[in-house]
Amino acid sequence: MPGVHRDKLENYLSRMEEELDRTMNFWLNYSRDVRNGGYYVCLARDGKVYDDSKYGWLEGKQVWMYSKLYNESAKYGNAKILKAALSGGEFLLNHIKRPEDGRCYFQVTAEGEPIKIQRTLFTECFYALAMAELARASSLTKYREEAVKMLSLVTHWARIDDTQLGRPKLSGQEEANPIAVPMMLLYVIEEVCRDDEALHQTYSEDQEWAVQQILNHLQRRGQVVLEKVSEDGREISGSEGRLINPGHAIQAGWFLLQYATRKKNEELAKIAIDKFIMQSFEIGWDDMYGGIIYMLDANGYSPTQLEWNMKLWWPHADALIAFLMAYKETRDENFIKKFDLVFQYTFSHFSDPKYGEWFGYLNQKGEVTHTFKGGPFKGCFHVPRCLHMCIKILKELLKGKTVTNGLSNGGLTNGTDDT
Repeated sequence: MPGVHRDKLENYLSRMEEELDRTMNFWLNYSRDVRNGGYYVCLARDGKVYDDSKYGWLEGKQVWMYSKLYNESAKYGNAKILKAALSGGEFLLNHIKRPEDGRCYFQVTAEGEPIKIQRTLFTECFYALAMAELARASSLTKYREEAVKMLSLVTHWARIDDTQLGRPKLSGQEEANPIAVPMMLLYVIEEVCRDDEALHQTYSEDQEWAVQQILNHLQRRGQVVLEKVSEDGREISGSEGRLINPGHAIQAGWFLLQYATRKKNEELAKIAIDKFIMQSFEIGWDDMYGGIIYMLDANGYSPTQLEWNMKLWWPHADALIAFLMAYKETRDENFIKKFDLVFQYTFSHFSDPKYGEWFGYLNQKGEVTHTFKGGPFKGCFHVPRCLHMCIKILKELLKGKTVTNGLSNGGLTNGTDDT
């Protein structure tokens, strides 16, 4: 297998390092609320605050992102980043988590007064992620304790009883399990328990459950990953049962691959790469205009979601992670080709050369439909996480013996890395 040209990887690395700097400057300069703590997340293209509401899951994501960069990046391991992370962490503790039951508010005022709570567990998941990473950054045990307590609650709601979330069970309702629940549980356990083998063992059976639940979404003899299936892993009826979200499938794929790599499970790694990442990408890629289509119907009908044919930022960010991770584990150059395809589309359509960060929403032709950089569902998370993870992988690849100045050396096919 021919080696990948070093200059190509160095070009990706240089561009992503520059993009990460511009992205983080955007959030550090415009989102901090110095009066109330935490972050403004509804930011216009130029960083101006157009709504001072705060969203709990985005506050958690931003704390996690700042803490992750502080812990893993020499450039961002400074007092400014840690101070910003601690400001968000205290806001989460004091205003987002409801002390009586552990639920987290989805939306609060700038001062932290509650506005809305959702009937899902995702804000709580990002609370746990934030607390775990902030504990590593600050060495404060109170954050670690918060992360472990929330992980216990999230696992209970996901696996045993979710009535506390407030979602009623109606008589005509077909039980449908969205892929987002097990994939988030898998990811949260992986992040919270990282570097703690005893805690990993405590939640090992829960991770195995999450993996099996994700695999249940691989339907029609392995030809498609469906967004929702029944509790016992069957395709459900109607348009809801036929829904495909390629971005979710690709994201679940790299979550599975990350887990499979740690567990040295080659069979699971192959399914993650072939079915969840590559197959889902081929289904979702728009051959006419480029980019990953947001939602599709497995039978070819028009999905009922009005935004189905849009191009969103986060599936492209996750595809970049997934293909680079797949290349690192297999040394199959086809994954670098797919990475490059997504890279070229993403950086030419989503990246904002004037103000930094990425636009979040494009129409099918790739034209920007929403100019804001942050809103209720887009914050300081998918873009910097993608860039940070890709930078780490690229640096590892550039240190490895398989990357040469265009000379073939046979490559590695066993997932090892000579770094």
